[in-house]
Amino acid sequence: MYKVSEFSKMTGLSKETLRYYAEIKLLEPVFIDHNNKYRYYDNGSYLVALLLVHLRRFNFTIQEMLTVVNDESFENLEQILLKKRQGLVNQVQELNELIEEMDDFFEFGMEGEVDD
Repeated sequence: MYKVSEFSKMTGLSKETLRYYAEIKLLEPVFIDHNNKYRYYDNGSYLVALLLVHLRRFNFTIQEMLTVVNDESFENLEQILLKKRQGLVNQVQELNELIEEMDDFFEFGMEGEVDD
């Protein structure tokens, strides 16, 4: 088992994030020592923490992460990831269209200046 400080270093999640995740029941310690209140995590917690790190990187909301973690079989994970991916593809397409629109605007503005 790993103390919070050690687990934080292993996962890259700050102690504050781990405390928050425990508070919202996203990633709870497997054991809390009632004498000193130290929280401990295990190897299973480590795997969940790595998943959460990736989900955060993929711009998942807390609610989306809770949905994934609460589905202990991870049966729907692929579907959720594909849906999130499609959302990102759509965002990229929208941003590319916006960039093209801006480029057209600049081009039009430059032509307008030449005619003056």
